[in-house]
Amino acid sequence: MPKFQGPIMARKSGKSVRSRSKGSSGKGFRKWFRSYKGNIHLVLFLRLLTVTVFLFLSRAVFYVFNIKYFANVPSMEETMIFYHGLRFDLAAILMVNLPFIAMYLLPFRFREKKGYLLIADSYFYIANIVALLANFIDIIYFRFTLKRMTADIFTYLQVGGDFDKLLPQFIRDFWYVQIAWVVYALLMVFVASRFRVGSTGQKIKGGNFSYYLVNVFMMLVFSAFSVLGIRGGLQLRPINVVTAAMYTTARNVPLVLNTPFSLLRTWNNEKLKTVRWFRTEADLEKIYTPIHYGKQGNFKKLNVMIIIMESFSREHIGLLNHDLDNGRYQGFTPFMDSLIQHSLYFDAYANGKTSIQGIPAVLSSIPSLMYESFIQTSYASGKYTSIGGLLKAKGYSTAFFHGGSNGTMGFDSYTHLVGFDRYFGRSEYHNEADYDGKWGIRDEQFFRYAAREINSMRQPFCAAFFSLSSHHPYYVPPKYVNILRTGNLPIQQSIMYADLSLAGFFHTIQHMPWYKNTLFVITADHTSEAYYPYYQTNAGQYAVPLLFYRPGNELKGMSEITAQQMDIMPTVLSYLGYEGKYLAFGTNLLDTAGPHYSVHYSSGVYGMMKDNYLIEFDGNKSTHLFDLESDPMQKINLLNSEKTEKDRLERFMKAFIQQYNNRLIENRLMAE
Repeated sequence: MPKFQGPIMARKSGKSVRSRSKGSSGKGFRKWFRSYKGNIHLVLFLRLLTVTVFLFLSRAVFYVFNIKYFANVPSMEETMIFYHGLRFDLAAILMVNLPFIAMYLLPFRFREKKGYLLIADSYFYIANIVALLANFIDIIYFRFTLKRMTADIFTYLQVGGDFDKLLPQFIRDFWYVQIAWVVYALLMVFVASRFRVGSTGQKIKGGNFSYYLVNVFMMLVFSAFSVLGIRGGLQLRPINVVTAAMYTTARNVPLVLNTPFSLLRTWNNEKLKTVRWFRTEADLEKIYTPIHYGKQGNFKKLNVMIIIMESFSREHIGLLNHDLDNGRYQGFTPFMDSLIQHSLYFDAYANGKTSIQGIPAVLSSIPSLMYESFIQTSYASGKYTSIGGLLKAKGYSTAFFHGGSNGTMGFDSYTHLVGFDRYFGRSEYHNEADYDGKWGIRDEQFFRYAAREINSMRQPFCAAFFSLSSHHPYYVPPKYVNILRTGNLPIQQSIMYADLSLAGFFHTIQHMPWYKNTLFVITADHTSEAYYPYYQTNAGQYAVPLLFYRPGNELKGMSEITAQQMDIMPTVLSYLGYEGKYLAFGTNLLDTAGPHYSVHYSSGVYGMMKDNYLIEFDGNKSTHLFDLESDPMQKINLLNSEKTEKDRLERFMKAFIQQYNNRLIENRLMAE
């Protein structure tokens, strides 16, 4: 009996053994994981992984809220943008969490104490919630600048003067983004808090020696990983904001980046670098020079009135957009439409995306080809001038008008430095009843005030006026709310109000004695957010109007020359017959034979429109080339197929950058 039962019992026993083996193995793994999951190194890894995933997903939120700006991106390119974006997300998370990583990696037993862990964890949650906040703020702020925030935002807030008044308005207007951020942050905290350091995971056999050996080894491993992640790989140079341009066009760079990365990478950013693409000044000046020589002749002492309209994108002007809405587009600037028909008009481009970049471009012919505005940098303390300063030396009286709070964006200091004798702002206005509660004195009233003050100025004069009402929160006086049309964008009713205020200004001054002896120049400081696809392209997002108007004069027509804000100073001086030598990075638009172009800088990428092409350059090499005539939507990169044009335009771009960088660094912004 036993011999027959033996094999059966053996097979059963074998099955039983195998069954017990599997069960004990599974239990062993679960037991190991339960004991190991509280290990400080695993907790560190899982928490960093969690916040990286959430930062990556917040790019999707950024994309959804701003999808109209990226509507023409092919699906395959979108996929690659998100894929490469992980590289920047990991770098950002490691930079933000460096103190937390260091606190968790210190190979000492006191790191297991509750008080110590509380401090480390508090930093972790606060730092990452703030990092997410920066990303969510950019969901809205991006619409105004079309780039991720960089560290210059903090300098801008210091010189802005109105941040405390505008913040409550932004909170009210964009409440839904705040709710999204709170929900998102709470969800991140909930997931990350599932991973906690436990005492069971800290026991290492072998005593203190083994404990320190293991923890020093883990510290070295994590440190190496962190350095590698922050650098973005093993390449020669760490990744920077401009690295994102390797994967897409300049327009889509903000989608590759994240805001914590762009803020941290531009913090204490390196100053401009001296470049030597052209070894001698003679070689350089054959291609491009910013030095202008006036022609000998009769200098016309005309008054000069430069009017800079806040956010007046070319998109808002009906006369310039006959093709929109199947020819039914009306626009929002009826007065400017009529004035253009009596002026010399240019389809121009802004040299930046903010007011603090636009004003020095218009008045001093100096762009901001760096992360900060020229006004915000140390270079602004050097020797340079403006159209006001040059004409002041010719006996002109000079003044700058802006209804904002005095000190706003440092305009009062800048204009005084470059030769404007008087500054008229909110303080000089002396009537707070006309204050809009946010930015300054309403355009209608301040234009009227400026007309009176200009009428009392000694002639000839050079005056500049910068409007403000067509700026978020887009104030429109109640009496006009039901009269002025609204449009596809919130700004457009306030554009109509600003245009009406401009019309009122001309209606007032046309009877003043100096009116007919005045050259008027009207442009925008920068563009606003856009609705139509062309105005969201790399070139279209800088499109602004530029007109020169002299009452009763032959200065009329629609020019096809590429123009920019920086061309205003040399063009006006040429028209007046200015005889001196001066520096301007723009060109004289009245000289049809000269090189005509427009330059800008965003997210580490230079852009230049010239000869119906747009070329993008990352500081080392060209990345994109578009034919603006045959491909206005800039979909076909001609970099490899149009090598001759690419080389020619890149050569000019390099000459321009070399003149710009080296002259700012060496304080050579005056034509000695």
